[in-house]
Amino acid sequence: MTQQEVAAPQPHPELEQLIAVLEQLRAPGGCAWDAEQTHESLVRYLVEETYELIDAIETGSREELIEELGDVLYQVIFHSDIAAHTPGEEFTLEDVAAHMTAKMIGRHPHVYGELAAHTTDDTAADVNVRWDEIKKLEKPARTSVLDGVPQGMPALALADKLLGKAEKLGMPAPAAVVLEPQGADTEEILGDQLLAIVASARAKGLDPERALRAAIRTLQDDMRAAENR
Repeated sequence: MTQQEVAAPQPHPELEQLIAVLEQLRAPGGCAWDAEQTHESLVRYLVEETYELIDAIETGSREELIEELGDVLYQVIFHSDIAAHTPGEEFTLEDVAAHMTAKMIGRHPHVYGELAAHTTDDTAADVNVRWDEIKKLEKPARTSVLDGVPQGMPALALADKLLGKAEKLGMPAPAAVVLEPQGADTEEILGDQLLAIVASARAKGLDPERALRAAIRTLQDDMRAAENR
């Protein structure tokens, strides 16, 4: 399959209707609140909607998942419409979609490109390695594996992401701490262990979030030192 053989796009009337609603709300004579919003003012709502979507994925119903996906989708449309009317930005939702389409096709040469006929036995690990290689070519200005890692991520998620990158640098993983005889072999057991750590920290007047972020900063310093070596 080549790029030219990508499936033909299908009409999406409901999506187009949602875009039209947003445009009308932000147009003259529409909603004053919507018209006044900026990328910056919407950040809090994007964060909130994202966490609500996570809740729906983990514990919600089909209807709740549809609702929360819609809320996140609306944020994307909202930001795109703001950009379309902001001097110096002036891009649309179509530009966002076109960029993402090109990005996904470019990062899947085993599906769309010249590698398609030679990678039928690829594993997920093979795909991940190729993904990282393509990202390096796309973003030559990034000189560190830490470049582009959002520091505002929740501490646990950030720690997990950075440990994965440290592993690729050949750095040894921190020694595992086993709080239960059977170890954290399931996510249920792991959750109990993490909760126990938080409870212990609370009993001692310690801030587990701040403590983990401090350890993460030390890890990132060690990673930069490893890269320099």
